Amino acid sequence: MFDNRKDAGQKLGKRLSGYKGSDALVLAIPRGGVEVGHYVAEHLELAFSIIVVRKLPFPYNPEAGFGAVAEDGSIYLVGSAHHHIPEQIKEQIIDEQKQEIERRIKALRGGNPLPEISDRTVILVDDGIAMGSTMNAAIMLCRNKQAGKIVVAAPVASPEMEDEIAQVADKVVILEKPPYFRAVAEAYRNWYDVGDDEVMRIIEQSSRFAG
Repeated sequence: MFDNRKDAGQKLGKRLSGYKGSDALVLAIPRGGVEVGHYVAEHLELAFSIIVVRKLPFPYNPEAGFGAVAEDGSIYLVGSAHHHIPEQIKEQIIDEQKQEIERRIKALRGGNPLPEISDRTVILVDDGIAMGSTMNAAIMLCRNKQAGKIVVAAPVASPEMEDEIAQVADKVVILEKPPYFRAVAEAYRNWYDVGDDEVMRIIEQSSRFAG
């Protein structure tokens, strides 16, 4: 287990030491991934920013999702799960999450666009990968913007999820791969939901935040 997101980020940064001092860019997924990404970037002496992606929640079970949408409009859908949702409701959910993405871009990145990632190595960081929807949508965005290399890095994910992500990313770095992994929170001794204020505090304290 990891003590907290700082502990996870420092350990993940050490595993990624081969990128230290390069021109790679760390892109963290808010909110939980921002502290992890911050410490990865600090260890590697790299610029970091946030990439805003939102889960598409089921209308009858908001904790679960049928996919995710990224800030460029890229949409990742999970298998056939979305087929059970009426098209009108599905479009409404997507529109709602796009509005939340716009709010977060303004609140957390000052309304600024993503840093340029064309032909650049991008390290996508989250505090863990459970269902993989948001990470898949983030990868789609990076492909659309012609990133040179996409590295997915997270403290924890299941072996099956690592294999799935490896099919679409150029490299995957996962520290812990529990065989019966169910929720990211299980990998942390000190787990809490992160709010916008906490994200802004991390960004304001960082000397490496870009955008």
